[in-house]
Amino acid sequence: MFNLGYLAALLPLYIFVWLPIQEMLFGPSQRAPDTRIPSLNRSFIASDDPLDCPPHHYNTFILSHEPLIVYIEDFLSADESKHLIEISEDKFTPSTVSTGAEASIQTDIRHSEVALIARDDQVRCIENRARAFQGWRPDLHIERLRTQRYGVGGHYRNHFDWSGASRDADRVSTFMVYVDADCEGGGTKFPRLRMPDVSKGRWCEFLECDRQQDEDRSELAADNWGITFKPIKGNAIFWENLRPDGRGYEETFHAGLPVLAGTKIGLNIWSWGPARRI
Repeated sequence: MFNLGYLAALLPLYIFVWLPIQEMLFGPSQRAPDTRIPSLNRSFIASDDPLDCPPHHYNTFILSHEPLIVYIEDFLSADESKHLIEISEDKFTPSTVSTGAEASIQTDIRHSEVALIARDDQVRCIENRARAFQGWRPDLHIERLRTQRYGVGGHYRNHFDWSGASRDADRVSTFMVYVDADCEGGGTKFPRLRMPDVSKGRWCEFLECDRQQDEDRSELAADNWGITFKPIKGNAIFWENLRPDGRGYEETFHAGLPVLAGTKIGLNIWSWGPARRI
């Protein structure tokens, strides 16, 4: 009779000895990672169903190549912003903070409201735009889109969008889209990014360029570190969260600064994919 004890003893050898040797000899497994990723979250979408989207044009400005950070002017049209606000209005609930498998409301960390929006044709066109921007990668899956509403005092303290908890998949990229920005304050701050040369291009239209107004005059800020994007309706910031080896970029540490007056509504577009590309 086959002894299950032998199987239990051999399993660790297979996982921790044979598989690493196999990868060194023959290279990484060629299994398509997209067969595993959707099982992590039922809200992933990657539909290629026929969809008739109107023409849409936007401008791009590369802030950084490593990590890749791109500012996108006019990512949303005025009609799309209006539509997102309308379909979110009756769905907003208090935002939560996740710690492992548990989620709780912690307004000292994250003070906003979130709405999981329905996937009508206009929303699907925005999803497709986000996928096209990233090259229609077959191994990339987008989470259901969520809007975030920040009233006076609304904020989100410094955090990463990547977690590093899975060796297979993680949030590989982020779009932070400003759906509405009828507010004072509420910028998106990256304290670990260096300020670009604002004497060239249009950066001061999109970034807080007055260093004297920087509320965090730390040594990093004094050495030209730390940038804050202004909330501008219709515009977006795109960034990659992971290095090719699967490690997260420390430079993507970011925060939603407090809204001082008015209301800000953002749209999160998070893409999941293989944690490692090499």
